[in-house]
Amino acid sequence: MAHASRRTARRRRLGTILREAREAAGVTATDAARAIHTDNTKISRIETGRHRVTRLELETLFALYEIADEKTREWLIALASEGSQRTWWRGHSSRLNADFKELLTHESDAARITAFQPQLIPGLLQTRAYATAVIRNGSSHLTGAEVDFFVGLRLARQQILQRDNPPRYLALLQEGALRQQVGGPTVLADQLRHLIAVNKEPELTIRVIPFRQHVWTAVQGPFTVFSYPKPLDLDVVHIPYLDGSLYLEDDEVVRKSLRVINRLQTAALSAAQSTELMESIVLELEQHKRDA
Repeated sequence: MAHASRRTARRRRLGTILREAREAAGVTATDAARAIHTDNTKISRIETGRHRVTRLELETLFALYEIADEKTREWLIALASEGSQRTWWRGHSSRLNADFKELLTHESDAARITAFQPQLIPGLLQTRAYATAVIRNGSSHLTGAEVDFFVGLRLARQQILQRDNPPRYLALLQEGALRQQVGGPTVLADQLRHLIAVNKEPELTIRVIPFRQHVWTAVQGPFTVFSYPKPLDLDVVHIPYLDGSLYLEDDEVVRKSLRVINRLQTAALSAAQSTELMESIVLELEQHKRDA
């Protein structure tokens, strides 16, 4: 997908705000286009998040739309920024679809990542062996080389959690995700040992919703909330499905998702209790191995 046509959450939010500001100011798309020396098509593409807008163009539109508040201007300029973290995967861009590129963008740029996973360990926490089993079993059409590529990419994604100033990461896992023997008991035991090692609040927190705790959330599958700090002040809900992903920014959808997160946290064990549960499952797996 061409760089100019790739839509991101930042561009979509910026475009919506610019369109609302233009309409509130009584400015036509033609007048806006004339002010920044372009045509109506580019204005339409900016307002639908399909084209970037430069700092100079923004400053011109601020004056035209009478956007005088300094904090609002700062926020919109931040939205227009393409981010500084997300360059590591550019060399693989031709092999990645637009949905996956947007996922990488959010992982690189968000200040806080909150993931709910009912069945599997989240990709950002998977070991190589576990990731290999997930990718191989979930994509039977991939060649061995392609499996290796996507496993390597998944492990590379995890570097965001180890960089300076990493995003704060919270994983909410149903107990079944800890017991699903992806790759077999040895792979699962090693995966759980990895989770135990990295479960260190507050930067990275893993909390488990135990079988005994029933939580009705009307949510059947995994989802992730990417949160951006001020001046962006933006939350994006990522919902994966069989052939792609949804990225939802509607205020009501975000509010509902955050309410679900709150209910899940209320039902979840603490990080320390979650570590104890994972340790007990590892012991069970080791005992079964000895008894076999």
